[in-house]
Amino acid sequence: MRESIWEKQGSRRKETERAPLQGDIKRDALVIGAGMTGILTAYFLQQQGIQTAILEAQTVGSGQTGRTTAKLTSQHGLIYDYLLSKIGRQAAREYAAANQNAIDDYEHIIEKEDIDCSFQRLPSYLYTRSDRSALNREQRAAEMAGISCALEKETELPFPVSAALRFDRQAQFHPLDFLQALSADLEIYEHTPVVRAKGHTLVTKTGSARGEIIIFACHFPFVNRPGYYFARMHQGRSYVLALEQAQQLRGMYYGIDPGWNWSLRSAGKWLLFGGEGHRAGSIPKEDPYICLEKRAREFWSEWSIAARWSAQDCIPAGKIPFIGRFSKSRPAWYVATGFNKWGMTHAMVSARILSQMILEPGYGEKESESIFSPGRFHFRTFFPSMAKDGVISAKNLLASLVGRSPKCPHLGCQLHWNLFEHTWECQCHGSRFQEEGRLISGPAQNGLEL
Repeated sequence: MRESIWEKQGSRRKETERAPLQGDIKRDALVIGAGMTGILTAYFLQQQGIQTAILEAQTVGSGQTGRTTAKLTSQHGLIYDYLLSKIGRQAAREYAAANQNAIDDYEHIIEKEDIDCSFQRLPSYLYTRSDRSALNREQRAAEMAGISCALEKETELPFPVSAALRFDRQAQFHPLDFLQALSADLEIYEHTPVVRAKGHTLVTKTGSARGEIIIFACHFPFVNRPGYYFARMHQGRSYVLALEQAQQLRGMYYGIDPGWNWSLRSAGKWLLFGGEGHRAGSIPKEDPYICLEKRAREFWSEWSIAARWSAQDCIPAGKIPFIGRFSKSRPAWYVATGFNKWGMTHAMVSARILSQMILEPGYGEKESESIFSPGRFHFRTFFPSMAKDGVISAKNLLASLVGRSPKCPHLGCQLHWNLFEHTWECQCHGSRFQEEGRLISGPAQNGLEL
């Protein structure tokens, strides 16, 4: 797999590798996944005296946290106009406050723990090259949600825009530097994939762990029932180039126009230039990296590629993450998933909500009323996405009965060959496998038998 610019700089990781779980342990709380969500949640719990252990299938930050563009922002595309029109003003205000507070929480932790992770406050922009009416609506909705923002006609981008919506005091950072520092004093077992969760026990190949609390912070929950998260979200892929000598930006940028929705930010001497997103398993006609390179040649005259990588995100029905109790029938289980491409900010939102639910009696009752609650169901936002995903899943399940392609061990969908990344991918739920069948990412738990 290609390494991100963060992973290429990760020389300290080898020095801090943790041993796998050996034998049986018992702790107050158990976290599945040592990405940003899992580490932050364990950090908050440990700070309050809750004995917490983390079980990680690979190594700290080796999943989607190491492949992010690491923007810390409450500006998530045209989210506020969507929330205001589909759910209401209170939902938009809750979403805005949670994500804006998350940026402040990162800054507080970085100062408290004296973490050197290139944290920087700067504005974030949504831009369009065409009709600015969508940004006008988003500005009004964001202001109603409690966020101050402003429309501008000019930017530092290497192409003209008709308008850009600026959110001030957003931030960016180096995610793995932050994660490595914060995880130093936590109890973490690496190379310890959980193969089964039952009640208060997590079973691995080398031992088991029992906890009063179980937290699924593993990107896409591998337990299908209860919860049925596989029916409420799919996964999307996107691609990034780290360009050297291209341009230094003073802000972060994200486009809203189809076919021109580039993501840009500077990271030290590199410019991170991303886009070319598509549903996992829906193989593009042209190599996404080549497409990005072609655009880069149009925008900048001289540059070289320091790194190129892809990321994968859980896209939930209704665009809002699922954060809270896993299911009514599993009161000791908690989950954070469906971050809709804004994983770094939502990781902090998740850690705050989950730790409060665990630490504060009665907070769980408030959670059931939250827009982030996994138990929510908003017909107007859920039905279109779930219906579309259901059709795609049915199509791939039927194709698996007659086709020769391998089947996904998760739920049996037909897999598709990505000739650009040499991987097998599931269009239904996003599991990915190497050419020889080794599992790259779930919700599947096993590799392929080819």
